[in-house]
Amino acid sequence: MAKLCAKGKAAAKRKFKVYPSAYANMYASGVCSGKITPGGKKGRTKKAMGGTANPRQMYKGGGICKKGKGRAYGKNS
Repeated sequence: MAKLCAKGKAAAKRKFKVYPSAYANMYASGVCSGKITPGGKKGRTKKAMGGTANPRQMYKGGGICKKGKGRAYGKNS
């Protein structure tokens, strides 16, 4: 079993309350291998149609089922 790098261990200790856990070790190994950037933030995407990115507003029908209980698919929709 390979040892984790110090950078990965430190990042996992900062991110998780309990360090010696399966989730923390998996995060630390991802940092060590370069798949995860510690402290990285998700990139923001631009909203569609210059306003909101709500898919119900993009289409004419609104995306709401008119009959039944409001479900789009399934029995009695």
